[in-house]
Amino acid sequence: MRIISGKHKSRRLSAPKNLPVRPTTDMAKESLFNILNNTYFFDSIAVIDLFSGTGNISYEFGSRGTKDIYAIDAHFGCIKYINETAKTLELPINTFKSDVYKFLEKTSLQADVIFADPPYDFEEEQFLKIVDLVFTNNILKEEGVLIVEHSKHTDLSKHEKHSYDKRYGGNVFSFFENE
Repeated sequence: MRIISGKHKSRRLSAPKNLPVRPTTDMAKESLFNILNNTYFFDSIAVIDLFSGTGNISYEFGSRGTKDIYAIDAHFGCIKYINETAKTLELPINTFKSDVYKFLEKTSLQADVIFADPPYDFEEEQFLKIVDLVFTNNILKEEGVLIVEHSKHTDLSKHEKHSYDKRYGGNVFSFFENE
């Protein structure tokens, strides 16, 4: 995995092989950040990275100047790797070792961008529960966006907060916004 842009542009990172992760591809990540770059000033937003895995998305935001980044994952090895990498790169990433659903039920945080990359084998209801918890618990700021990464075999477009999808090969980013 590599950081696409910002102060750590082109920096390659190698996560331990024993982590249960599937990092977002560089092509898909670059396309996603091109979309976000047209909407947000990265140095003035707060980001929550759900199912953060290796921290790939968090590092990209941090490299681009985001100062409020929260990475949530239930796996101790993932959180340990994110903490070590964030320290090495001097990135302001706050980690929470937690089940994502429990985190969303209890957090008082709010963010401009929430990115969720759950396992692709989740059932549609599991994906939609993430969306429902974000909006029910008012975790997304008024002008914010929730982005859920999933496979092309999952369709989340029927949710009332769904705005649009962007497809990159077998990856889909579904965007959800407040009206």
